[in-house]
Amino acid sequence: MRLLPLLQCPPLPLLHRCCLSTLLANGGAASCRRLSTDGPAPQPVIGQDSVEVLGRSHPRDDFTNVTPRILASVGRNLHNQSHHPLWLIKERIKAHFYSSYIGRWGNPLFSVHDNLSPVVTVEQNFDSLLIPPGHPSRKRGDNYYLNRKTMLRAHTSAHQRELVSSGLDAFLLAGDVYRRDEIDASHYPVFHQMEGVRLFSNHELFSKVQHGDDLSLFEAGGRRSPQKQETHSLEAVKLLDFNLKHTLTRLVTHLFGQDLEVRWVDCYFPFTHPSFEMEVRFQGDWMEVLGCGVMEQELLNSAGAGNKAGWAFGLGLERLAMVLYGIPDIRLFWSQDERFLTQFRVEDVQQPVCFQPLSKYPPLLNDISFWLPETKEDEDGADGFTENDFYELVRSIGGDLVEKVSLVDQFTHPKTGRRSQCYSIIYRHMERTLTQQEVKLIHEQIERSAETELGVQGRY
Repeated sequence: MRLLPLLQCPPLPLLHRCCLSTLLANGGAASCRRLSTDGPAPQPVIGQDSVEVLGRSHPRDDFTNVTPRILASVGRNLHNQSHHPLWLIKERIKAHFYSSYIGRWGNPLFSVHDNLSPVVTVEQNFDSLLIPPGHPSRKRGDNYYLNRKTMLRAHTSAHQRELVSSGLDAFLLAGDVYRRDEIDASHYPVFHQMEGVRLFSNHELFSKVQHGDDLSLFEAGGRRSPQKQETHSLEAVKLLDFNLKHTLTRLVTHLFGQDLEVRWVDCYFPFTHPSFEMEVRFQGDWMEVLGCGVMEQELLNSAGAGNKAGWAFGLGLERLAMVLYGIPDIRLFWSQDERFLTQFRVEDVQQPVCFQPLSKYPPLLNDISFWLPETKEDEDGADGFTENDFYELVRSIGGDLVEKVSLVDQFTHPKTGRRSQCYSIIYRHMERTLTQQEVKLIHEQIERSAETELGVQGRY
């Protein structure tokens, strides 16, 4: 089972041609350094003994699995590029929180942090969020490690504890995150997340409640139940739950329209309890758009905010942009084609945009079959062969020319017990027609590299 972190995974497949907004209208730590905004970021380099990224060198070891192609995306910061669709979504969310939640001195209640370095420690990415050492989400097969202690963040929640430790009670956080994953129109190894955190003191939470002075965030000797953590009072959790869901309902109706149907589904995250996923009704089906919950008190205690309780939510910016703007393929977010980019150069971030598809160029399909190496997972969780290893190899060689990779057949030899797999690879350029000759060169390189790097035996 993969961890579904608080900030949600990449978008679901898109099954429509028109944007949702139109349809609805008609109906502290060193790793928390800010990235430099003065000129281009230093070029990343993977050397024999070290990995250099964002101007810092990190020693290589047996856990290093980051690739040049992935490192080339570090520093692109699509969510900060003016009038990029991800920037538009981020700015719409930011504007909503700025206008809807005002502090006692008339300033916005929520601060915004969208330029934190994606290079984090493993402790930040997992331990600070109470994700246990043996959790499957820590595997090399699911993450990009610079070494055993440093990685590209798998979720922006990696910065939660340090921002709370710095004294922040209400903040929004946006950034690029990195995960090894399958290849299709809705999955990409780099995507973008945005989350919010809100903490309350005893007085803040109960100030508008009758006899609020008699109520408390915490209780001694409590027991953990599906409704609450052991340290929280039931009254506090009910108010936190109400405030969280009211805040998020206001946000999604601001983004999607007032007639939106919303429902809440109980779920599990290691760093919130109780936890929920919000689903919205779209084209007759329920679609998950974000995850949220009451923050684990242990996390707040470790961040020096043990006298407060709070909630957190997280969402995927690509998922919202694909639905709201009708963008059919996640690779388009990385396109520098002016036919794509000019569609989002609007005067007002609130202005509806309905993406007009570019020309659809023909796909080229090639299969690859091979016998798997006879290796097993070791004690450290380092895998022998995993599907993500093959997806990563294909992505590294074929890049954005690869539209989709599907496992289409598996076979176990009845006598030897050897296993083989067959994958179908769809190649399609977003901006021109590919030739079979250029695809053949890429496909043959994938075949050779699969044998030398993954230890498979080809059946070509």
